[in-house]
Amino acid sequence: MYVCICHGVTDSKIADTIDDGAHTMKELTAELKVGSQCGKCCQCTKKILNTKLMQIAEAQADVA
Repeated sequence: MYVCICHGVTDSKIADTIDDGAHTMKELTAELKVGSQCGKCCQCTKKILNTKLMQIAEAQADVA
């Protein structure tokens, strides 16, 4: 689904960018420009970011 209409960014693109190492809103904004225009996508982007970071942390905890 499209999260950022202004820049045509989807939830899967945000997730892929997080998997590639962008772990803050600032990094996501720099990479994808989410939240840099109207700001309506910020809340959804933060939700995706937090969910992905939890998944990454859980996966790392399972390995350790």
